[in-house]
Amino acid sequence: MEVEVKLRLPSSAAHERLSGILSPYHRRTHFQENLFFDGPNAELASSLAALRLRFYDLESRCVLTLKSKPQISDGISRIEEQEEPIDPAVARQCAADPWRLLLLAESSGIIRRVKEEFNLGGKGLICLGGFRNVRGVYEWNGLKLELDETHYSFGTCYEIECENSEPEKAKILIEGLLQSSGIEYRYSEVSKFAIFRAGKLPD
Repeated sequence: MEVEVKLRLPSSAAHERLSGILSPYHRRTHFQENLFFDGPNAELASSLAALRLRFYDLESRCVLTLKSKPQISDGISRIEEQEEPIDPAVARQCAADPWRLLLLAESSGIIRRVKEEFNLGGKGLICLGGFRNVRGVYEWNGLKLELDETHYSFGTCYEIECENSEPEKAKILIEGLLQSSGIEYRYSEVSKFAIFRAGKLPD
């Protein structure tokens, strides 16, 4: 179970201001490309599941992820998550020809689940497209903060996330930072994938 604090920032100016405040705590920046896959009849999405390939920093590494049963309330997201590393070259082949993903069932527990649990073994997969994300990683006040600038084909979103086993305490600390810095924010109400599927930015 992945548990994260997710707070949405209203603008690039707010993102830039927070990035500046956190700059002494910056550890790294990742350039992520996220691609999503589903069956021909939305078998995964209709079961509140998402299959993703995430490429890091062009082709330096790639992770295959299956997420399911998402819940988000008061700025705290809970979701079941299973992850596996995958060779970036193999992942690129799968992105170009999604049916190749199903050939990984012998070595991938995720793909076995996709074939068996969602009955996609004989139906194949299609690539839904995706989005790019620039993620700044910071270590601040005992927390690992991730500041995101997410680029969709229809616009850009800004968000700060923090995966933590005590999300309520982490949220209090992060909200205190934002409030003391005069940075507006709102609780995120939907995931990045949900925004991508909706085809428009949240109101």
